[in-house]
Amino acid sequence: MDSREKPGGSNLYEGCIPSKIYLHQAQLLLDTPNAHTMGIHFPKATINLQQLRAGKDQIVDSLANNLHQLSTQRGIQVIQGKVFFENATTLRLKDSEIAQLQFKHVIIATGSVPLIFPGTTPSTDSKIIYSTGALNPRVIPEKLLIIGGGYTGLELGTIYAAFGSTVHLAEKQQDLLPGVDKDLSQPLKRKLPELFARIMVHTTVNKITEHKDSVQVELQTPEGVTTESYDRVLVTIGRRPASAELGLENTGVKRNEDGFIQTNPQQQTTAANIFAVGDVTNGIMLTHTAIREGRIAAEVIAGLPAAYDVRAVPNILYTSPQIAWCGLTEREAVEQHIPVIILKHPWKYSARAKIIGSTAGLTKVIVSQADGRILGAGICGRRAEELISEWVLAIELGALAEDIELCLHGYPTLAEASGDAAEMFSCPAKVSIQQTTHSEGANK
Repeated sequence: MDSREKPGGSNLYEGCIPSKIYLHQAQLLLDTPNAHTMGIHFPKATINLQQLRAGKDQIVDSLANNLHQLSTQRGIQVIQGKVFFENATTLRLKDSEIAQLQFKHVIIATGSVPLIFPGTTPSTDSKIIYSTGALNPRVIPEKLLIIGGGYTGLELGTIYAAFGSTVHLAEKQQDLLPGVDKDLSQPLKRKLPELFARIMVHTTVNKITEHKDSVQVELQTPEGVTTESYDRVLVTIGRRPASAELGLENTGVKRNEDGFIQTNPQQQTTAANIFAVGDVTNGIMLTHTAIREGRIAAEVIAGLPAAYDVRAVPNILYTSPQIAWCGLTEREAVEQHIPVIILKHPWKYSARAKIIGSTAGLTKVIVSQADGRILGAGICGRRAEELISEWVLAIELGALAEDIELCLHGYPTLAEASGDAAEMFSCPAKVSIQQTTHSEGANK
């Protein structure tokens, strides 16, 4: 059941898929100026916004149609309508051909919605926009402020900077991406000043005032209070679960103080016949984790033994360069007093990275000091989104660094860096080695 005519949810229509479509186009625009170093020159790119949106809509519609066809082929009935729980076994539907539905089990996968900046009201006509509006742009603003320097803010900022906007970014923390490994985030942080005209950390937005032709923003910076004028302001300060209007108070399903539905490893809520998956639960807000959780819930309902026990969740930041990581991080190893060896292979030694102009990249591996087992890995650079999968598989299978080392990696490829990084564990004399040991009770 979904309020839309076809399945797909916010991920397909106004989230992950539209953003990655635009990020692909943005990367093309960012790459073309570099071609002049090899004697290839392009005229200045122009953007037809109507065609850009139409192209995005075509891809989204195609994927939605595919989901609808798969649902039909697998005997899944798709019901359009808005859902409200009357009790733990009954749904009331609005804007639907069905008024009421009895169920034995149900899976809630309503996702999340953007957090709203205090004192503002989202509107299609407003110059204060959120991710949904940013991914369905009516104009490319000349001057854009992004509030929030997390994944969403940096990805959308990359898009708009590539499309021609002068982008300013305000982040209240003292650094961008504080939760991301510093070795992985540093190449991106060095690149961002080339994309964004201004990056303001340790900066709080006190007030936003929308006028007819501009948006006035009062900023509290370390130097004091200042007021700036922008054509658009994009708010990316987080998301909240879409759980408030479901009628869960009628079911026995408990939510925490932020509205997230509480679940156990089988994805069951406090009402045993009601399950919840994805952003609406208090877990990692990633589509692939939601898909796994949905499968677990379905298996449990079918009477099969299942629980969420993923050891290596791939986290991916689709910026330029990309960042991806999985498993244990260096910081977590130190905090948990796990003796590990840290292996780092800079991409400046990669032939393929040199060919494509991505030598600022890095492959980093966290290896158990005791037995050489791979505990975590991270990559910064082109195609990190794809390269991380090898490390996800290695961690889930309990592979050793030697196992990755002995796997042949094609030459010249970016994947070679994975084999080279793993080889450092048994061959510390390699010229590219950057090795650190974290032993229990001591850091070397």
